[in-house]
Order: sequence, then structure tokens, then C-alpha cells
Amino acid sequence: MCPRAALISTVLIISLPLPIQAHDIYSHLKDEEGASCCDDQDCRPALYRLTARGVQMYVDQQWINVPNERIQYRALLGDRGETGGGHWCGSVYEPDFSNLGGLYMTKCAILPPQAASAQ
Repeated sequence: MCPRAALISTVLIISLPLPIQAHDIYSHLKDEEGASCCDDQDCRPALYRLTARGVQMYVDQQWINVPNERIQYRALLGDRGETGGGHWCGSVYEPDFSNLGGLYMTKCAILPPQAASAQ
């Protein structure tokens, strides 16, 4: 590789955002038992809505119900605001014959503090 190509490659590698850097806003989050909400890839910004039956979050192009005991009302440092302060941390299990829609297990749901007064 010529020196110029090596320099360009190095600059590109250094300047690209790494997944761990983008995920850093979640690294400090703990659930109600003190366990980490996040395993490096299972937290993401998510739209939310308050319904008569509780909170729902938009994950993988569908609205899912979020258990009340999983909700934390707080602002996250580094939140870019594209979801109005909503973030979802959890696992998605693939659909099978008994569970055609897949199963979403919420570890933590983050909503902005002002959403607490709206419920």
C-alpha cells in the first residue's frame, strides 16, 4: 500500500464513529436490581407514546407494551433528541410457530422526566 493510501485509511478509521462510542450514553444505566440495562448493542433511541393501557415504544417498526416497573424517567447526557427522549433497552427473540410476532423483553425504558407527570 502506498503511503498516501495508508494515511487516508488511517484517517478514515480514526474518524468513523465506533459502535461503542455511539452506545456510551447507555453504559451507565442500571435496572431496578442494579444490573446493566445494556449489553453493548441492545439499547437504542425509540419513540414512545402514553396510552390508556400504559407506555408503548416503537421498536423494529412496531409498537410494543413496556412494563411500568422497567421505566426510568430521566434525561440522558448525549441524547440527540430524535425520539423526544425515549430510549429502549432489551432483547428481541425471533418469532416461531408459537410466537409469530416475536417477543420483546424490555430491560429498561428511558423516558424524559416530563413524561412522568403526563401519566
